[in-house]
Amino acid sequence: MKITKSIGTLLLAIYLILQGLVGLNVGFPQIQVIMAILALVAGIFLLVGK
Repeated sequence: MKITKSIGTLLLAIYLILQGLVGLNVGFPQIQVIMAILALVAGIFLLVGK
């Protein structure tokens, strides 16, 4: 399996995995804060093109 070299795409993938876990009621107390920060960082990296 090939891992992407784009940090924005990688962060987006992590965000989507966490979002799926939240949908299954699996997580920990501060997951919403972490997901919000992760979404912002991934969006910025995708816009910048890194």
